[in-house]
Amino acid sequence: MKVMSGDTDLIKLYSQRILALAAEIPRAERLPNPQVSAKKRSPLCGSTVTVDLVLRDGRIVEFGQDVKACALGQAAASVLGHCVIGCTRENIARARDQLRAMLKEGGPAPDAPFDGLEVLMPARDYKNRHASILLALEATLAAFDEALESGLAEPAPGHAG
Repeated sequence: MKVMSGDTDLIKLYSQRILALAAEIPRAERLPNPQVSAKKRSPLCGSTVTVDLVLRDGRIVEFGQDVKACALGQAAASVLGHCVIGCTRENIARARDQLRAMLKEGGPAPDAPFDGLEVLMPARDYKNRHASILLALEATLAAFDEALESGLAEPAPGHAG
């Protein structure tokens, strides 16, 4: 049986590193007492990510996530789960913007501590997966914004937010 070129590309896309990240998502449980929560959904594929946060001094001190996404979205959530504690809204927004640029504009991988998102570089050619890949960061930003708007959190010291 001959494997079609597109099938080979898809197999390469779901590399061992991506599948390993997807299989071991840190902080993959909802928090029992979050300050704030947000859910984001990709209308294209139906993937969803729900994020719970507890913030202190403008930084994430507790984080939980419920990820219902393809392996690519799960891998992105895994990288986020590994490095989210201690992050400010600015850190998360920069990672999201850099990831979006990497996927859509051929930009470099996001800066540390989010440089592990480089594993998703092969997904550049799969535009229908970009929204799922961005979901965990988008949900985290939405939760941060909800906390700031409701007065539950203040921007990190020295930052405008």
